[in-house]
Amino acid sequence: MDATQPFTDAIQSTYPDFVVETAVFNQEGQYNHVLLVNENTIFRFPRFKGGVEQLALETKILTAVQPYLPLPVPNPTYSQFQNLEVEQAFMGYRLIPGEPLLPKAFAKISDKTAVAVQIAHFLQALHTVPIRDLIDEPLPVSDTEEEWWDVYGRIQTKLFPYMRLDACKAVAHHFESVLNDPSQYQFEPVLRHGDFGTGNLLHNPTTQQMSGIIDFGFTVLGDPAFDVAGLLTYGEPFVQAVATHYPAIHDFWPRIRFYKGTFALFEALYGIENGDDLAFQRGLEAYV
Repeated sequence: MDATQPFTDAIQSTYPDFVVETAVFNQEGQYNHVLLVNENTIFRFPRFKGGVEQLALETKILTAVQPYLPLPVPNPTYSQFQNLEVEQAFMGYRLIPGEPLLPKAFAKISDKTAVAVQIAHFLQALHTVPIRDLIDEPLPVSDTEEEWWDVYGRIQTKLFPYMRLDACKAVAHHFESVLNDPSQYQFEPVLRHGDFGTGNLLHNPTTQQMSGIIDFGFTVLGDPAFDVAGLLTYGEPFVQAVATHYPAIHDFWPRIRFYKGTFALFEALYGIENGDDLAFQRGLEAYV
């Protein structure tokens, strides 16, 4: 049997008039099965029971923010959350054209300032969406002091045994210098993307303009600095250029650097907690 058939059956069960001509797995996400249907529509099906409610919330958020954002984001056209079973619940949206702005693609951009302006305007708009007025349920709040102490504890318990001693000491200093400083938590939680990495920023290689932002699976209320930290992959001068057009960034530089220093450890932690050896090894590469 075609591996996509259970998913296309679920789509057509909810939308009988939707004709499926082609269906391929677009990518194997950690949390979702992602199908490209008819070469123009993306459908996401949570892999795990816990991901169903998360995708339902993401669908509500994406629907609510459409009028507020200056770049295209997934616009849920199809959804099914009456049946909350895995391989039955889904969300679908029209494919956003563009290619991920990976570091190699970024290096080819001739006018990086123009891209910085687009990203700055997008983040500023996202972080000021009045989401509490738009959604009739409380959103989770992330990036709290308690959450980060928990992450740090799990890193110590599960990752330190595999890491060099000097790496353990450096990670301990990295976390404790922030976690022991109450001033670092004086931020107002805003709607933040939560996975603002190079793979989720789409651009048009021909025009060298941004074409959209995808993957809002971790979008909750949280620290705006968390999104900006993902941009450090492009180098600090680029983030400084973004800050020129989103001045509030200047106020949370220490947290931007802190979050950037946790990303690889997060990947390793995900790997060891979910049996993903590749993620574990990739995340710990610089620490062993």
